Amino acid sequence: MNTEALLVRLREELADGGLRGAFLVRDLRTGHEVGIEPDLEFPSASLIKIPLAAATLERIRSGELDGATQLEVAPGRTVTSGPTGLARFRHPARLAIDDLLYLMMSISDGIAADTLFELTPPAQVGRMVRDWGVAGISVRHPLGDLTDTPAERFDAADVHLAHSLAIGAATAGQGHPLPQLDISRASSGSARAYVNLLEALWTPSKIDETVSARVRELMGENLIRQRLSPDFSSDATKWCSKTGTLLNLRHEVGVVEHADGQTFAVAALTESRVPAAIQPEAEALMAQVARALRDHLRAR
Repeated sequence: MNTEALLVRLREELADGGLRGAFLVRDLRTGHEVGIEPDLEFPSASLIKIPLAAATLERIRSGELDGATQLEVAPGRTVTSGPTGLARFRHPARLAIDDLLYLMMSISDGIAADTLFELTPPAQVGRMVRDWGVAGISVRHPLGDLTDTPAERFDAADVHLAHSLAIGAATAGQGHPLPQLDISRASSGSARAYVNLLEALWTPSKIDETVSARVRELMGENLIRQRLSPDFSSDATKWCSKTGTLLNLRHEVGVVEHADGQTFAVAALTESRVPAAIQPEAEALMAQVARALRDHLRAR
């Protein structure tokens, strides 16, 4: 199947599945790429933890921070379903910066991320990313801002109402009355911007190699693996990734390294038109589209 026919088919499958998405797959050896609306910008949600991890590790490398420094984290007192890790702790805890990085990347711990943002604020992280030559990723707020949405104000049985509000209030230009879903106010980026960041972490770039290596290791320890992982993990591949979730947004970006040496950066950023919090079909469809693009590029 030629590229254009494939893209038409995949766009139709996404539409039939109630998804709008930005996808990009790039061969990191050749630079060849294929995608669907790769420059469409989305709120980043927890994808922003990748640049935060890289910025924190660079400050450790330069001696501005010490990874062994222990910080006291207050109990999360979370009563809603969803958040994991420190948000569910009932008592204060002391954790080293290195361990906060692990929790942030392995289970997408938002409290760990905001503790690190207190050390390196969003504006500073954004400047560091731009200094590395990666454009198109905005870093505007801590992760705690993502937990103040209509979803937290509904009972579990009515959470679909929050998703209906999120879906129905969006504008054609990616604006939204909810600041977390408005690309002019939220931390945001495109599939291309995140693939550019992945390329900078997996190939020689302005990012120090010791920093890149640790970010790659942390992404390989990601335990949230229900989206793209089933289609990219095998005995003959290594899949390192980070997910992002917020209301009707479901994202994942990562790199798949094949035993034969081929390496592909993959970004899948999506929004659903289906008002439901749990959508395994949408996550399976994301993976199928991303894999079809990778398979097409690999066959070249």
